[in-house]
Amino acid sequence: MPTPSHAPEQKAKNSLRPLYQLSAPARLGGGSWMIIFVLLLLLVATGFVPSLGWTLEDGIEVSTADYVAMAAGALFSLTVGFGLMALISYGSRSGYDEPPKFITPESGPEVPSRGGNVTKRLK
Repeated sequence: MPTPSHAPEQKAKNSLRPLYQLSAPARLGGGSWMIIFVLLLLLVATGFVPSLGWTLEDGIEVSTADYVAMAAGALFSLTVGFGLMALISYGSRSGYDEPPKFITPESGPEVPSRGGNVTKRLK
């Protein structure tokens, strides 16, 4: 048991500790490995099933118009996805994701007058 005379030394040791200490990397448990295995199995099945369907029937020919339609559909899907992600990013950076604030008549937004000076408040 430390004596009271060691109390200032103990305080000094504690104050010299870094505020942020690195911890050991987390290890994956059995459940995590099972989830990773199932997800990898689904990824393989996602590639295998379409390839099986594509090559199962030999007598069917795919025309050039079909390839063009598939490419246009994929391009359209990617364009919509990129556009929506850009809108999400823009909205987040512009402050549209902030929670609403109640505006009272005393603290309402200021409205510019005809001369350009901000003099009135909305009622």
